[in-house]
Amino acid sequence: MAPVKIMPCLDMKDGRVVKGINFVNLRDAGDPVEHAAVYQQEGADELAMLDIAATVENRSTRLEWVRKVAAAIQIPLTVGGGIGSIEDIEQVLAAGAAKVSINTAAVRNPQLIDEAARRFGSGTITVAIDGKRSQSVTSGFELVVAGGTTPTGKDAIAWARECEQRGAGILLPTSMDGDGTRAGYDIPFTRAIADAVRIPVVASGGAGTLEHFLEAVTQGHAQILLAASVFHFRTLSIRQVKEHLARSGVEVVI
Repeated sequence: MAPVKIMPCLDMKDGRVVKGINFVNLRDAGDPVEHAAVYQQEGADELAMLDIAATVENRSTRLEWVRKVAAAIQIPLTVGGGIGSIEDIEQVLAAGAAKVSINTAAVRNPQLIDEAARRFGSGTITVAIDGKRSQSVTSGFELVVAGGTTPTGKDAIAWARECEQRGAGILLPTSMDGDGTRAGYDIPFTRAIADAVRIPVVASGGAGTLEHFLEAVTQGHAQILLAASVFHFRTLSIRQVKEHLARSGVEVVI
């Protein structure tokens, strides 16, 4: 198995990094370029940048944000938010991103995954899967879209399998029940998706302690660990997380 990766996430709105709880109550968390440079210096393996308002505001990702952040780092940058077409993907990659994350557009038009994977390679295409607990679907996890505002009635685990079959290279599930709470990753949700597919899965939403990161690997079966609040507000450093994982027997690149 490949070393576990640490991926800080810049949630973007109006050119600034923001952070909320359960996708709402946003507060300013600083300048994206400054954060990106710090995270690379601390040993981040990759960086994510999500334009959290793009889909809700029915617009594409702000490319100037992508250019500025990509120019400040050498590690791979995954960009998501408002990416709805092959043209959008081309523009984001041309602006300096190494990978894109698609979500709502893929749910509305699943063939976008097939076409994007063929055109740009599976390793370039991450599908973000936002889910929340619901008794209305078989797995107990319902797929939600549009920044967590719209339930779809689809089973999130079945959708994860479909994404893999269509050519997605990475899945990024986020539990709306855990986002920004620092109460720990939603381990049952993460594990349900990780165990349903063979491609790498990103644990996302809720990291607050060193132990949470370890649980995401040992119990959630994630291969990439994404976090925002704990890094933005310097509660934990990436080096601290990696050293804790290494001491616990998890392979990381320090």
